[in-house]
Amino acid sequence: MQYGQVPNLDKKVSRLVQGSIMLSEKKMESGFALLDAAFAMGCNTIDGAHLYGGGTCERVLGRWMEARGNRDEIVVIGKAAHHNADRKRVTPFDIAADLHDSLARLRTDHIDLYFLHRDDPDVSVGPIVESLNEHCAAGRIRAFGGSNWAPSRIREANDYAAQHQLVPFVASSPNFTLAEQVQEPWAGCLTISGPSQEAARQWYAERHMPLFTWSSLARGFFSGRLSRANFEHVRGNIDQSCVHAYCYEQNFQRLDRVAELAREKGKSVPQIALAWVLQQPLNIFALVGCETPDEFKANCEALEFQLSETELAWIDLRRESR
Repeated sequence: MQYGQVPNLDKKVSRLVQGSIMLSEKKMESGFALLDAAFAMGCNTIDGAHLYGGGTCERVLGRWMEARGNRDEIVVIGKAAHHNADRKRVTPFDIAADLHDSLARLRTDHIDLYFLHRDDPDVSVGPIVESLNEHCAAGRIRAFGGSNWAPSRIREANDYAAQHQLVPFVASSPNFTLAEQVQEPWAGCLTISGPSQEAARQWYAERHMPLFTWSSLARGFFSGRLSRANFEHVRGNIDQSCVHAYCYEQNFQRLDRVAELAREKGKSVPQIALAWVLQQPLNIFALVGCETPDEFKANCEALEFQLSETELAWIDLRRESR
C-alpha cells in the first residue's frame, strides 16, 4: 500500500480508499470480512456518506470499528448535504443534521475528512464555510472538502476562509477516469476527465490538493466485461449510465488500447485503467468499490507497476504510437 497526507489530519491516508456502499446490515459477516481483508492489505481509509444505504452502510462500518477496536487507526470519510427529491440541501442546518446522524451511526465522536456531497451554486459560500469551521472547532470533523464542487467554487470558499481567518477546504472528490465523459451520467456530476477538463486538472496540480477521485472504471466501462465486439449484445444488461456517459467511439479506442496493453503486461483491463488514474501528475487517492477481498487485492497490484509516459499518453489517445 502507498500512503499520502491530507492537511489537518494527523494520520497517513491510504491511496486506495475502500468504499462502503456495498455494506449491509443484512450481510454483516461478509461486510466485516471485506473490511478486515482491506485493512490487512494496508487500507486504513474508508469512504462513506450519510446517503448510502439509508444509513445502513455507516452502521456496519461503525460496528466493525467498534468490534475491532481500531477507530484510531481508521481514516473515516463522510459526506453530507446531498440533495433530495424535494429540495437542495447545502445548508448549515442540513450539514449539522447529517453530521449528527452519521456520528451516531458510526459510533464515534468525529469524522476525519468530511465532504459536502453536492454543491448549490445559488447559495453563498460564507455560511457554509463558517458552518464547517464550527464543526471543526467542536472536534466533530478534522478536515473538510467538496464532492462535485467545481474548482471555481472551492476557490471562492477558500478566498472567503482566508479573508475571515477560517479553515479552508483542503480536498476535493471529483469524478476522474481514463474515459472521457461525453454526457453526464446523472445531473450535476462534475468530472475532471477528458481534454475539456485540462484547466481543472491544472488548477488542482498547481495546488497539490488531495483528490479523492471516484469511478476509475467509468461505471464499468473498464470492468473487463465490456468490449467493442460485445457491446451491442450486452448494452441492455449493463449500467445504463455507463452507456449514456461513456460508450462512444473515442472511449472504445481507449478501451481497445487498454486491453492490448493489459494482454502484453499480463494485467487486467481494470488494473491498467486504475493504474492510469493513479499515475497522473495529481495528488490522487482513488476510491474503489471492491465487493470481495480478491478485488481489493487486484487493485493493490495496480499500485505496484508503472506505465511509461508513452504508454500513459497512448492509451489516452494523446499519441498515435508507442
